[in-house]
Amino acid sequence: MGPSPGAYIISRMGNAPAPFGIDRSLPRLDGQDPYLSLHFVMIFVRDQERSLRFYLDQIGFRLLVDQTFEHGGRWIEVGPPDGSANIALAQASPDSDVYKLVGRDSQIYFITEDVTAKFKEWSSRGVRFQFPPQVPAWGGIFTRLEDVDGNSFGLAGFDELTRSVEQQRRALAQKIESDRRSAQELEIATQVQARLFPPNLP
Repeated sequence: MGPSPGAYIISRMGNAPAPFGIDRSLPRLDGQDPYLSLHFVMIFVRDQERSLRFYLDQIGFRLLVDQTFEHGGRWIEVGPPDGSANIALAQASPDSDVYKLVGRDSQIYFITEDVTAKFKEWSSRGVRFQFPPQVPAWGGIFTRLEDVDGNSFGLAGFDELTRSVEQQRRALAQKIESDRRSAQELEIATQVQARLFPPNLP
């Protein structure tokens, strides 16, 4: 089994300006309560490199941490393109107690604005789904997928999420356009001012 989370934390202290990914969320300005966020959820795998390739190549996750220790252990964290929590891929050797945890329901759920699109995209890359997207009793749309070790995950979507993402995209596009216009107007004003007030007086 790989190094403990404690060993990883000790080894990473001081090595990054924003350790443990805290730059992914903004600390509260009041400072009355200590900073707190969900850092990672551990998934036990049989082969870290094989699992890493699955998460990076087949479902498009990002590699966030890949640390090798002097004693030979390796600590890997991956995460989806959006979000603030990581998945730690922990090596489980066949003679360890945690080996029996490989290939089970992880109780982890991913959320997306388009479950059907992700289902088609990941299926084309060889990701195994337990069933096609369906509408459960609690609403939304839902399916389940498995990684190369049989660890299973939920993938869900809701209309409210889709509308919220679309609104945020529109707001961001409007801000970018507003900034572009402001920069353009500033450039024009600068050029006009330069013509009115030449740098070298006669």
